Amino acid sequence: MVDNAQILKGILEGCILELIDNNPIYGYELALKLQEYGLEVSEGSIYPVLLRLQKKNFITGKMKKSPSGPNRKYYYLTEEGQIYLKEFKINWKNIKSSVDDLMNGGR
Repeated sequence: MVDNAQILKGILEGCILELIDNNPIYGYELALKLQEYGLEVSEGSIYPVLLRLQKKNFITGKMKKSPSGPNRKYYYLTEEGQIYLKEFKINWKNIKSSVDDLMNGGR
């Protein structure tokens, strides 16, 4: 059986950055958005990625009041994060195209 978690691991950073770029978002909401796209990722898997992205200075977090419950940490893309996301998209497009060609019987 194919381990989807291993496949997703390599692209999760790019997916998270794309969602943050679309709109500032908090961790639990990220998990829900990823699920809407059919990517089953637990909250426990998201937070280490968010921490890694913060250490790379690709995102920044800001605490905001929640309409219901405790404050939430919303994540925003930095300028460096926008540059990285742009590069990620180019690389992903090239890799996806190559894998599609390979899986569909070559060129």
